[in-house]
Amino acid sequence: MDTRKVLVLVLAGGEGIRLYPLTSNLAKPAVPFVDGYRLIDFVLSNLVNSRISTIYVLAQYQSQSLIEHLDAAWAPWSRGTGLSIKVRLPRANGGVASYKGTADAVYQNIDLIERHKPDFVAVFAADHVYRMDIRQMVSFHWARNAEVSVAAVPVPIEEASSFGIIVAGADGCIQEFQEKPDHPAPMPKDPARAYASMGNYLFNPRTLVELLEETSQLDGTDFGRHILPRLPRSRRVLAYNFAGNEVPGVLPHEERGYWRDVGTLDALRAAQFDVMGPYPRFDLRNRRWPIHGVGHGLSAVLNRARLREEIATGGLMRHTVLPPPERAGTSRVSH
Repeated sequence: MDTRKVLVLVLAGGEGIRLYPLTSNLAKPAVPFVDGYRLIDFVLSNLVNSRISTIYVLAQYQSQSLIEHLDAAWAPWSRGTGLSIKVRLPRANGGVASYKGTADAVYQNIDLIERHKPDFVAVFAADHVYRMDIRQMVSFHWARNAEVSVAAVPVPIEEASSFGIIVAGADGCIQEFQEKPDHPAPMPKDPARAYASMGNYLFNPRTLVELLEETSQLDGTDFGRHILPRLPRSRRVLAYNFAGNEVPGVLPHEERGYWRDVGTLDALRAAQFDVMGPYPRFDLRNRRWPIHGVGHGLSAVLNRARLREEIATGGLMRHTVLPPPERAGTSRVSH
């Protein structure tokens, strides 16, 4: 068993403007998905199933809704397991307390690295739908002697302009980051696809501290805009191919390497339809890699029945599931 210690910082502070009105009184990661699940339940479940137990959720907008969900769905379930999920809010610094970007959120909590003295620090997004064994990424990072590893998902080249694109060599070493390029670079040996960043990063602790301190004087810092573009010139940074990540219990009818960024209403709606039906693209009923949260038992069965009824009538179920898309499930990767 891999016993290397991983400290996880979950980026949960985004305002979620593109998910309005769902985010009018909810934090983006607290937005309902289906069966009582919230968006944050997917990343937390992946971490817990990967035997990672030291997790901090960096919250900001509408944080109370997220805190209430964690208290109701995760605190009772994790009691006595050794799992620690704690919420951290921004600190006031001569004005209104806020995180001025994703990197600034981590920088404001840099004390956690000294406190826990981890072998690695994982910085993961809070609002994606997927299954992932994070320990496999840790093993890749360790074996390749990386300073930074970026989880990368292959996307069709014709859709790649909607993503932050990773340009990597055949050895996986990242050479360049392209932010939504008009002409995205293809994957090595696969001209039909490109590497898109999943927003999940693994750092050596010292490397992360140095990178954050180098950019701390900027008026707001973000991993995508300020940290990642300068990495290939100064650090050993590798792309971790999510397509090779294997979790148990995935059925033959499911889409291999399923991952969706559900940051828009259309993307959320499409992902909700992906989990429905007898042969879903992404099956929530995987008992060997379960999604934890409140979507269990009789309430889940009732919610699923209500969801099917709402789909049949074209209705809206308490803002949890949006009306069916015009072409539900036709896009392999949501934008």
